[in-house]
Amino acid sequence: MIRPLRIVFLGNDRWSVPSLQAIAGSSHEVVAVITAAPKPAGRGNELRPTPVADAARDAGLPLHQVETVKTGTGADVLGSSAPDLLIVVAYGEILPQAMLDLPTIAPVNLHFSLLPELRGASPVQTALLEGRDGTGVTTIVMDAGMDTGPVILRRPEAIEPEDDTGSLGDRLASIGAEVLVETADRFANGAVEPRPQDEAAATFTKLLGADDRVLRWSEPARDLVNRTRAMAPEPGASARFRGEDLKILRAEAVPAVGEPGTIVDASKLGFVVATGEDGFRAIELAPAGRRRMRASDFVNGYRPVVGERLG
Repeated sequence: MIRPLRIVFLGNDRWSVPSLQAIAGSSHEVVAVITAAPKPAGRGNELRPTPVADAARDAGLPLHQVETVKTGTGADVLGSSAPDLLIVVAYGEILPQAMLDLPTIAPVNLHFSLLPELRGASPVQTALLEGRDGTGVTTIVMDAGMDTGPVILRRPEAIEPEDDTGSLGDRLASIGAEVLVETADRFANGAVEPRPQDEAAATFTKLLGADDRVLRWSEPARDLVNRTRAMAPEPGASARFRGEDLKILRAEAVPAVGEPGTIVDASKLGFVVATGEDGFRAIELAPAGRRRMRASDFVNGYRPVVGERLG
C-alpha cells in the first residue's frame, strides 16, 4: 500500500498538463496547483489562463494563479500547503532555496532530456536542432542550479524522422507523466536513491529567439531541415519570398545543386531551394498572413519560378 503524499504542483505549459492529470489520478493528493496569472493573448488581447489553469479547473483541483511564487500570494500558498513533494514541470521561474526547502521530502523537477545532457530552456528543440536520434525524460531532486540536481529516474525515447517539436514534446510529456507518478510512488515507499549527475557529460541549451528561426541557405540542407523541425509547429522556421515573410513548417533534404538560396525546382511536389549542401524541399508552409498549406498548393497559387531567390 502506497502512502499518499501531499503534492503541490507548479506548471504553466501544455506539456505540464499530462503530468498534472497523472498525479491527480494517482493515489497522491494534489493540495495546490500553482500557475502563472492570465496574460493578454490573441488579436483582442483578452486575458488567457495557462493550459495548467484550464486543466486544474476541469479536474476540480485547488488552483492558484499568481505572478510569482517568490513573494506575495504565491509564496503564501506554497508556504501554507505543507507539501511532502513539490513537483515542477515547465514552470519557467527559478525557485529560491527557501522554496526548495519547503517540502518535507523533496522538490522534484521533470526535465525533457536525459540529464545531464541538454540542460536549460530548450531541450526538445535543441535535440532536433542537433539532429539527435534519441532523447528522453529525467526526474531530479531540485537544487539551486539549473537542472543540476541528483537524478531519480530517466527514460529514453527515440526521435522519429518525422518528429517536430510539437510531436516530440507531446510524446515526452506523456512519458514524463508516467515517470513522475513512478517517482512519487518511490518516494512514498522510501525507495529513492538519487544519483549525482556527471558534470563532465553536461551539455546546455539556450532560450531560443527570432534569430534562431532564420533559414540560412549557405548551411547544409540537413541542418536547415533540423531547424525547421525544431521550430515547428510554432513559431516556424523563417524565410523571405518576394519581400514577404514565409514560415516553413515541414521540409526534407533532397539531392540538388545550385546557388544557395535559389529555387532549382518547382513542381506539384513543392519547390526545392539550393543550399550549402544538397537541396531543401519545402513540404508545408505558411505565407505571411495565411494559414498552413501544402507546398504544392503554394506553388499553384504563388507560381515560384526556377532561378528565383529566397531570403
